[in-house]
Amino acid sequence: MVSNEQRRRQLAREKYLRQQARRQQARDKARRRNTVIASTLAVVLAAGGAVATVGALSGGGDDKKDDSAATPPTPGPTKKAPDPCAAEAKKVKGEKPKKMTWKKEPEVTIDKAASYTMKLETTCGDIPIDLKADKAPHTVNSFNFLAKKGYFDHTKCHRLTNQNIYVLQCGDPQGTGGGDPGYTIPDENLKDPSLKGSVYPAGTVAMANQYNAQTKQGRDSGGSQFFLVYQDSQLPPDYTPFGTVSKDGMKVLKKISKAGAAPPDQMGNTAPNATVKINKATVTSS
Repeated sequence: MVSNEQRRRQLAREKYLRQQARRQQARDKARRRNTVIASTLAVVLAAGGAVATVGALSGGGDDKKDDSAATPPTPGPTKKAPDPCAAEAKKVKGEKPKKMTWKKEPEVTIDKAASYTMKLETTCGDIPIDLKADKAPHTVNSFNFLAKKGYFDHTKCHRLTNQNIYVLQCGDPQGTGGGDPGYTIPDENLKDPSLKGSVYPAGTVAMANQYNAQTKQGRDSGGSQFFLVYQDSQLPPDYTPFGTVSKDGMKVLKKISKAGAAPPDQMGNTAPNATVKINKATVTSS
């Protein structure tokens, strides 16, 4: 006959095994999620607080919680790569981005025949970008508008991917991947001749968006978040290419990429080890 004490121990052991099984399932779920985040070829921006379900560059806030969201990310290497931008970042410590939103896209007022350049003055160095106003007028017009308002000033680049696709993602004042200017802009220039073989070549600057290739949902959902390609990346032509980084700017991107990225956080963001903040964004024309 089984004694009460033996029965109590048996129940306690069964409870412990159930807890361990649940924890392992949660860890496996988180690992699968992070693998998808690291390897899928979609670039998804969840604007307006929507949920980003897939995407190597997914972003967005989510009020709903699941088991994987409660699971801490897999720890990275114990020795973190040196931050090549720490000294400059320290000079602007405490500077915060402005909180601004608008109800609709600004009227397109740029001259499509003019040459536009955007300069990102960052804590890691200046990144000049030649903009394609003739091919992506809505996008360039939006950046011209936001830059003049100081929307990008003191914002951090919140994501660096260094597996399968190689990009630095910026443009979110929240720094979480969930920020947007309150309006969306249409997709443009998706047939740009530079996008050969579903490859975004190094130096490309393109928009993040909500498009999901599986469901064919989320077109024309770009906001303010964008990504800079520092190495040729296999991506479907679903993300508006609207600029090209200069040679000097590519040197800055390479410096940032060499410092590596942190493990995924609960939002799936892999932050750059380098402290990359846009001190000021300026758009000029000639």
